[in-house]
Amino acid sequence: MLCDKFLRLQELYRKAAILALITISYNIIEGIVSVWFGAADETLSLFGFGLDSFVEVISGVGIWHMVRRLRRGEEEKRDSFERRALRITGGAFYLLAAGLVVTAGLSIYGGHRPETTVWGIVVSLVSISFMWLLIRHKMKVGKALNSPAILADAACSRACLLLSVVLLAASAGYELTGIGYLDSLGSLAIAWLSFREGREAFDKADGMACSCSCACGAAEKS
Repeated sequence: MLCDKFLRLQELYRKAAILALITISYNIIEGIVSVWFGAADETLSLFGFGLDSFVEVISGVGIWHMVRRLRRGEEEKRDSFERRALRITGGAFYLLAAGLVVTAGLSIYGGHRPETTVWGIVVSLVSISFMWLLIRHKMKVGKALNSPAILADAACSRACLLLSVVLLAASAGYELTGIGYLDSLGSLAIAWLSFREGREAFDKADGMACSCSCACGAAEKS
């Protein structure tokens, strides 16, 4: 029984590590493509979306590192690993949100218009399809392991899916109407979603710390 449970746990950790590596690889490619074409076409929403992809990379690296150590049997340190992964992800989202707000504000003030947003449409459609599959598998593994960090990583992927929808709306809207500030509004929407995901990551990390403190306090009193 214990052997079966151990093997099952190791299999779940293996799947979590694979999902983290897939997240890292995909988002590096997506980030490079989005930042490259976003800068070339002066498309702020696509450029911001690419930066968000690199935040996904940070989250994926944190999860991969955590799972790798847990697979080596360092289970007693699991909570500290998960809190660290959550806070790294949250901080990265906050930095991204701040940068996007400043850039979008300057863009609106200067009346900036992108050259084209066709690549934003292409990238967003690919991302929506891929993230939908990735979220399903991350949620399944995260629930099986009862891991707040893996579930938070799934939330990051869900945020990426929402960001893809925002990017698609902003990019298609500009191509159809030619209204320049739609691109900047899309960037602001991406900033808001990034800020929200960062706050949720920190809330989960603080909640884990509180639970740990309460448990320690109860142990001391007993």
